[in-house]
Parts: sequence; structure tokens; C-alpha cells
Amino acid sequence: MRTALESIDGDFLSQLHRSGPQTVQELCTGSGVTATAVRQRLTRLQGQGLVARERIRQGRGRPHYVYRVTDKGARQLGDNYGDLALILWRELHAIDDTRVRDAVTSRVREALVGRLGTYREGQIRDRMRRLAESLSVRGYDVEIAESSGLPVLREHNCPYHELADQDREICNLERQVFEQTLGVQVKLSQCCLDGHKCCEFEVDVSSMPQVQVSSPVPV
Repeated sequence: MRTALESIDGDFLSQLHRSGPQTVQELCTGSGVTATAVRQRLTRLQGQGLVARERIRQGRGRPHYVYRVTDKGARQLGDNYGDLALILWRELHAIDDTRVRDAVTSRVREALVGRLGTYREGQIRDRMRRLAESLSVRGYDVEIAESSGLPVLREHNCPYHELADQDREICNLERQVFEQTLGVQVKLSQCCLDGHKCCEFEVDVSSMPQVQVSSPVPV
């Protein structure tokens, strides 16, 4: 998944990728901004693993440093799969044979679960926290909140926004992935597509008869 970048940092990263390794002074000349501004951008991009600094020694002169785009940075610039994902999703749902369509969908779901990991032991709050950590590593902007004594997973940047805008079934697939990851039934209690600021995934209390919604739940 793409790292969230300010547009100015994205443009700067793209410029560095096109030009190849450059010194701070060369970057200043190319971008028309001060050395301080360039260093601030480089620091941010280095912190995200998108840019690396290399020490160059030529002849007997003093060594100097150049900055280059890392492999992760190159993937960031080329990570534009929205159109492809939309086409593949449409083609998947265009399969007439329901058994084949369901089998492919199931394999996609299992692959996504495999990427996130499974956390089916321990208290539900701990399991959901571990899921949130796995999502964060992959660039998701998530947090754990609480509602009626149960943890809530808040997803602030929908990873499938364009696709979900065309077909909300992708939201159901994501919910199913979280269910398999956590080992409990999950419901999507609010969604960005309905105008909310974030998507919220909660444990489906109706699937847990032992849980009383009106009283604090030991999680």
C-alpha cells in the first residue's frame, strides 16, 4: 500500500527519481527552494524509507553525499493499481459460473488473511490491537477505539475507495477478512462512503450470546 505523502513531498520524490542521485545543492537548484526546505523534505522521506543517503568519494577530494530514491520509494511512485483493481474486480463478478466465482473470491480472501496474519487467541481487544498493528505496517491509518465496552477498529483511509465507490461488495470482503483474522464475527458499523470520517469495524455482539450489550464487557 502507498505511504501517505503530502503532494509537495510526492512531487519532490518524483523529481529525485527522474534526475537520479543528487546533492542537496543540486536539489536546491532543480527545485528552486532553499537548502533548509530541501533538507526538511529529505528528512521526512528518509524517515519513511523512501529516500537514502550515500557517501561518495572521488579522487583525493573530500567525500560528499548524494540522495537517491530507494526501492520502496520507486514502488511508491509506481503504485497506481486503482484501474487494474477495478477491472479485475469487475471481471471477477462477471464470471457466470457461481462456483468458480465463489472459489476465486475465497482464494482472494484467504490471500488477504495470509498477509495480515491470524489473531484468534486471547482477549478480543488484544487480537484487534494486533490486527491494527499489522494494518499499520502496510500503510493503513487505523486506531483502536471503544464502544459499549468493546473495541472498535477505525480505518481513516479506505484502501479500496475508488473500487468501493463502484461496488460496495469489496467492503463486505474486507469485513470477512477481518472476521477470519480475528476469529469472531465483525460488522461494518459506519462507512466513509456514507459521509462518515472513517470506517468502523466492531465485534458483532449478536453473534456472541454470552455478551450483554447493556453492561461492561470483559474483553
